[in-house]
Amino acid sequence: MIKRISFGLLALALTTSCVSKKIYADLETKFADLKKERNALADQNDSLKTNNAKYLAENGNLKTELDKLKAERDKLANDYAASSNNLKTLQASYNALEKNSDEALKANMDKNRELLAQLEAKEKALASEKDRLNKLSADLKDRSDRVNELESMIAAKEAAMKKLKETLSKSLKAFEGKGLTIHQKDGKVYVSMENKLLFESGSWTVGAEGKKAVDLVGKVLGDNPDIAVLIEGHTDNDKITGVIGGGVESNWDLSTKRATAIVNIISANAKVKKENLTAAGRGEYSPLMSNDTPDGKAKNRRIEIILTPKLDEISKMLNEI
Repeated sequence: MIKRISFGLLALALTTSCVSKKIYADLETKFADLKKERNALADQNDSLKTNNAKYLAENGNLKTELDKLKAERDKLANDYAASSNNLKTLQASYNALEKNSDEALKANMDKNRELLAQLEAKEKALASEKDRLNKLSADLKDRSDRVNELESMIAAKEAAMKKLKETLSKSLKAFEGKGLTIHQKDGKVYVSMENKLLFESGSWTVGAEGKKAVDLVGKVLGDNPDIAVLIEGHTDNDKITGVIGGGVESNWDLSTKRATAIVNIISANAKVKKENLTAAGRGEYSPLMSNDTPDGKAKNRRIEIILTPKLDEISKMLNEI
């Protein structure tokens, strides 16, 4: 739906000399929704990391408790063995007492019966406690296995993102020093392209050289279908006034159109899943540098392609622990 709306708005912008305030307001609403979605993804990522640390600590506590329970079980087993020995001694004593006088035998038999009843009750209690400890031990091991599996999945996601960054760096090596940078942060990969590589001033049409770079990104994404892709457009703080900007009402409008232009190029690759793509315009509100210098403005005019691993499996496992 977002894509169809964006295409419709783009077509309208290209065929008219001025964008209505209603469309501008709609664009602002769409941008706000996309921004919320992006923040939700960031919050989810932070929550997953917090939960991972929590379950790592819990895993350590569970292992300590498991060791303690094993020690208790061993102690109970020793008590059981000692009680069994006592029982054998009493049984031997009982056999011997049967040969004594009837009066002494009766007294000893009564005492032995009482001791035997106590021992049998203790034996049943020990057996029940042993079963409880064995079940608890199995439950703790199961939870520990789940935590270990979760750690392995998170490590695999991080390794996959590292490999993705390396693949992108290799594919885009020809564009090093031409306004393109790649870095990895907080489990995400960021491909940043300065506008000098992509657009003419005030335009959202991607130039030939920039299209080559975006096509290469799309090729890598086509080979990695489990990656969520957020394309953000950024500008400096130079104001755009009405149609003077060539059919662009504001920096937000321009940054959104530029982000959509990049989405159009990437989505032209048939292997790329369209449902993984999101376009957003951030205007001048997320600068890398101060806009007080020409160099700072140039750095702030950019496209950010933010690649995030899908976390559905990890979220499901966290809910099951």
